[in-house]
Amino acid sequence: MSVLVFAENWEGKFKKPSFEAVTYAFELAQKTGGSVTAVVLGNNVADDELKKLGEYGCTKVLYANNAKLATFSAASFASVIAEAATKEGAKYVVFSHTYSGKSAAPRLAAKLKAGLVAGAVGLPASTEPFVVKKKCFSGKGFTDVQITSDIKIIAISPNSHHIASNNQAATIEAFSPNVPDTDTAINEVKKTSGKVVLTEADIVVSAGRGLKGPENWGMIETLADLLGAATACSKPVADMGWRPHHEHVGQTGITISPNLYIAIGISGAIQHLAGISSSKVIVAINSDKEAPFFKIADYGIVGDAFQVVPKLIEAVKQLKASH
Repeated sequence: MSVLVFAENWEGKFKKPSFEAVTYAFELAQKTGGSVTAVVLGNNVADDELKKLGEYGCTKVLYANNAKLATFSAASFASVIAEAATKEGAKYVVFSHTYSGKSAAPRLAAKLKAGLVAGAVGLPASTEPFVVKKKCFSGKGFTDVQITSDIKIIAISPNSHHIASNNQAATIEAFSPNVPDTDTAINEVKKTSGKVVLTEADIVVSAGRGLKGPENWGMIETLADLLGAATACSKPVADMGWRPHHEHVGQTGITISPNLYIAIGISGAIQHLAGISSSKVIVAINSDKEAPFFKIADYGIVGDAFQVVPKLIEAVKQLKASH
């Protein structure tokens, strides 16, 4: 049975979430039988870039090179992916649970009358019945979901599945779907800037009101640069204008799951914890030993951030110098 995976690209380039999704699709195909086809939407994606998807397990790439698909539209993308699924006779469709996946996957499920597991964190525990684990309660718990529909859609949480080299020779096939016109007008596109994109970062250095003001963020950025990390902040910090809103992580901001999350001067309100609880390792630095963050942290430092962070910076510099 064919597995179709939506391989999202960003300005013609694939990133970690797409490679995770293709790897997941390949391993799902190993369990269910069949091969993996990736569908790529947009324009100006080079053949060399498309062939990269074969390294992670797909044997065919359907490339819809269409200017109408250069900008994301949930309705248009869902319609085109549905056409690709029908063309391939796909019984399984895999997404990454990114902003695009969160928007397009439910629409696709409605079109295909398919069951959807959004925010999956692993391969199916069994295929008959088809049961997949997913996050629930804003990431504070997990539940097993059974899909009984003929076509099944799985949207995997970023950084919840490994990337593996599966070395398949992918053939590239031109795909000319019917692209519906959208009634949504895009007036402006704002792109976040920075060395590391927050949603893709393996390490995140985050800070809150304990830093006392935006003028003290230099040490946070220095530590992040040394670690190759992205910077983030709590909601009050973004609301006060100390940091841009695209750095706000939490239930009402961005949900992330890095390998390492360092929280500096953040008390750990439940809304914040909901957005970062899937992090592999959590380090909390706070002068209040009763701060809620210490209850979920893997490592905690009780101390003044203005004393602790400079020492961390110096320790990282020494470690890097010794290597």
